[in-house]
Amino acid sequence: MNDIKRFTVIFAILFFSLWASHVTWALSLKDRVKGYTLKNGMRVLLLERHYSPTVSFFTNFKVGSVDEYPAISGTAHLLEHMLFKGTKTLGTRDYTGEKEILDEIDMIGVKLDVEKLKGKETDQGRINELGAELARLQKKHKKYVIKDEIDSIYSKNGAVGFNASTSYDLTRYRVSLPSNRIELWAKIESDRMLNPVFREFYSERDVVTEERRQRIESNPEGKLFESFMAEAFMVHAYRRPIVGWGSVVKFLNKEDTENFFRTYYAPNNAVVAIVGDIDPVVVLDIMKRYFEGIPSQLPPPSTPLQEPEQEGERRVQVRFDANPRLIIGYHKPTLPDFDDYVFDVIDGILSRGRTSRFYKKLIEKEKIAVSINTTNGLPGARYPNLFAIFATPRHPHTNAELEDAIYRQIDALKTKPIEEKELRKIKNQLQADFIRSLNSNSGLASMLSYFQTVAGDWRYIEDQLDVVERITSEDIMKVANKYFIKDNRTVAMLVKKK
Repeated sequence: MNDIKRFTVIFAILFFSLWASHVTWALSLKDRVKGYTLKNGMRVLLLERHYSPTVSFFTNFKVGSVDEYPAISGTAHLLEHMLFKGTKTLGTRDYTGEKEILDEIDMIGVKLDVEKLKGKETDQGRINELGAELARLQKKHKKYVIKDEIDSIYSKNGAVGFNASTSYDLTRYRVSLPSNRIELWAKIESDRMLNPVFREFYSERDVVTEERRQRIESNPEGKLFESFMAEAFMVHAYRRPIVGWGSVVKFLNKEDTENFFRTYYAPNNAVVAIVGDIDPVVVLDIMKRYFEGIPSQLPPPSTPLQEPEQEGERRVQVRFDANPRLIIGYHKPTLPDFDDYVFDVIDGILSRGRTSRFYKKLIEKEKIAVSINTTNGLPGARYPNLFAIFATPRHPHTNAELEDAIYRQIDALKTKPIEEKELRKIKNQLQADFIRSLNSNSGLASMLSYFQTVAGDWRYIEDQLDVVERITSEDIMKVANKYFIKDNRTVAMLVKKK
């Protein structure tokens, strides 16, 4: 045996030994993850890992843009911004004095919005007067504010990854800290849940309005995606953008935002995952001391409407001074439906890496596309969603040519069984992805909290490898024939302005 072959054999043995050990570890998660429910309904997941003296924290609230109604679209995202503004003790030099200024700001802010909403009867002079008064009060308010104090405290105590995100399905707050700073985290985060102050509300609303302008209104990809989602979902709240509709965001009301907070940021609507160098008994005691006193709320209302079955192809064009782009989407079930797992495999077959069908056929061979990729589970997983294809044609080819080429590859899934070698490759890749997600405290905390929130039980992840392994070529053909049909399809095209 030559050196190259010997090295290959050794590497394969090491890889599969590592893979087997990680799978065994993954399957033992049920014995390692400690789950608790506090008296107020907060769900707590603890996982002890002594690889480094660090701990990762993920706090999930089961609220996203899907939980809004049209008149408050964008509130979940704005609320995420507001939770970084501090509390009655954090972010302020004197809350008692600050509160008086904030009340004045709110009064003028409401009057200004009311005047702007009068339409043709708007008094521009009155708008100028109120705007000047609001600016004066905001300037006066600045002397009370300690900018980014929460971020500063975390940074001084060795934090990394302090951030948050809002999606269609949920809002997440995360940070990693040295393991001797667990109680500091509990003090800060329980204070943010119990005593938030929505200071700088109107200036932050302007920030979000500008964010929308940059990400959607002046961005061809953002504009195309917004139009695509609004066409694909006619009834369900997935049709609304996370950042909110433009005409709504700039008039979001502080009182509505505070009511939204009280409804959805309740402990009985929250999941906390803590992973790392911890003693679960000690951490649970800390959680009880700092969080159990936060009162629970009535269960949030179930706002999303069920999307009716699509009964014909939908098409939409967006004209923009940009190169052509294309999005194709098909309605499908969400987890834990078996077909959702099959779509994970289809996703890999069509667009995962340079050996995928789309890349080899449409980019390398036919040279008809500049880029093409697929996504399973768009835009969220709490409700039935989409399998979507994003593609950009290569000049001088058109959207129409690329669309036809895509359908040829999709039709091949319906009629030609996938070879075992190709199927095995995709399964190995999905298994490797899962294994890699177990390597970090942050990755584990993210995954545990996500599936506990979205699926209702973190143990959903334990079955992933087994279910994927059972998928056959026949399953792929069956799913492709069931869902990849014209009547179930939405197509959005970006067309360059002439």
